[in-house]
Amino acid sequence: MTPRRLDTLDAVRGLAMVWMTVFHFCFDLNNAGVIQQNFLQDPVWTWQRTAILSLFLCCAGAGQALAHACGQSGWQFARRWLQIAAAATLVSVGSWFMFPGSYIYFGVLHAMAVMLLITRLAAPLGLGCGLLGLTIIATHFIAGSAISNWASAQFGLDMNGRALNWIGWVTRLPRTEDYVPLFPWLGVMLLGFAFMHGWQRQPRTGRLPLPEALTRQLAALGQWSLSYYLLHQPVLLGLLWLAGVGR
Repeated sequence: MTPRRLDTLDAVRGLAMVWMTVFHFCFDLNNAGVIQQNFLQDPVWTWQRTAILSLFLCCAGAGQALAHACGQSGWQFARRWLQIAAAATLVSVGSWFMFPGSYIYFGVLHAMAVMLLITRLAAPLGLGCGLLGLTIIATHFIAGSAISNWASAQFGLDMNGRALNWIGWVTRLPRTEDYVPLFPWLGVMLLGFAFMHGWQRQPRTGRLPLPEALTRQLAALGQWSLSYYLLHQPVLLGLLWLAGVGR
């Protein structure tokens, strides 16, 4: 069966894409020296990043619930997974040329590639994915540092090193332009899966509190999230260059 699309889900994803574009445009202006903002510590920006990323991962989890309910084949899943993995590789290569000292080695697309595999394996749990997701989030915030210190003391593992910091049990953040570790973000995707799984069991209408025409446009945009994600930053940077910003 071909996994069906849900317009409301696509619209939420499209809304996250628009928000992400505005956020990244401000980030680019900051890098060019046009504005002066602290994107690493100012809650105005850190909380926006958290909200945008949470929307994307919840949508990805919800999409997997729809695909699972429709009996998505292994080949269909593998084809989409390979697209995401290839896109993640492009992001790493591109960021290495732009930021060689802080290139992206485990950003949102890298994380999604790993998380989608785990979510597909966990799909038979159904609503249990929600409990698993909450446990993963709680483990990160309650015991992340303790686990890191324990692993270092007992096994000599450096959880802060690049080989293992993608798990998320770190005591310091790595130097990279985008960092989306499994803990706690896998938990967010699993919550999205559990929510959509429960929603399908008790169908109800759900619409965004936006004009219908705008919702349709956002839904159309949301269907092209991967391509948009790859292209939006080069387009923004190109427009800024044409405007003479940062030259």
